[in-house]
Amino acid sequence: MKIKSKILIIAGSDSSGGAGIQADIRTATCLGIYSMTAITAVTIQNTKGVESVVPIPSNEIYNQIVFTAKDIRPDAIKIGMLHSKKVINKVISALQKMKIKKIILDPVMVAKGGAKLISDQAIQLMKKKFLKEIMLITPNIPEAEILSGVKIKTKDDMIIAAKKLIKLGVPNVLIKGGHLRSEKVEDVFMNRKEIKIFSNKRLNTKNTHGTGCTLSTAITSFFSCGKTLKKSCELGVKYVNSAILTNPKIGKGHGPINHLNSIILENRFK
Repeated sequence: MKIKSKILIIAGSDSSGGAGIQADIRTATCLGIYSMTAITAVTIQNTKGVESVVPIPSNEIYNQIVFTAKDIRPDAIKIGMLHSKKVINKVISALQKMKIKKIILDPVMVAKGGAKLISDQAIQLMKKKFLKEIMLITPNIPEAEILSGVKIKTKDDMIIAAKKLIKLGVPNVLIKGGHLRSEKVEDVFMNRKEIKIFSNKRLNTKNTHGTGCTLSTAITSFFSCGKTLKKSCELGVKYVNSAILTNPKIGKGHGPINHLNSIILENRFK
């Protein structure tokens, strides 16, 4: 497989390997993309929960972004965990210096086990300033509720929340419907011109750790290669569903998904 494009991933580290920067790098690699990284925090966690979060100083995050991109300019940028107001301001400064348009934000706010990963001040700054700097945001239901102020219980509520996020300045929204209790999982993609619903059968498994990180990186990977944003979302959703379906059942809690589902080894490596 030849390298198709280059992306920069700005996110936290997950010591268990299922989510965060580890899942991001694996996803990009399995889709044929070269990835650079800027680590925003080091988390101590396993499949059963988060033990602690150690933040990286905001200046060092800024330096990772700017210094790396000065040498290897990314075709697109994926942003995950941004834990504080200071970090968000530094990331905004770095992005404005780089002037890259293809930026996708996965607004990581709460870990799978329930641990809060971002301050209230950072959430307000994200709403007021940061959403204007990105091209697509990919919140799950709880994150979309926090950012939009809309209580989401149905697909129609997801559409209302997406409209509110667009009013805050982000041009495209993909709200993930996995938290709703329904036979099918419906993800809502929206911008000012169209609405697209990606509907898939719900896969009953507890092994879904890192699905949000994986989806946003998969979308960034496809988008960086020149595919449209809507097509990138469609392909990203398919990739994640296949990764959930073939999950390796690792760990005693919420285990990781199978990022390798897209890889076919040539005979010389068998």
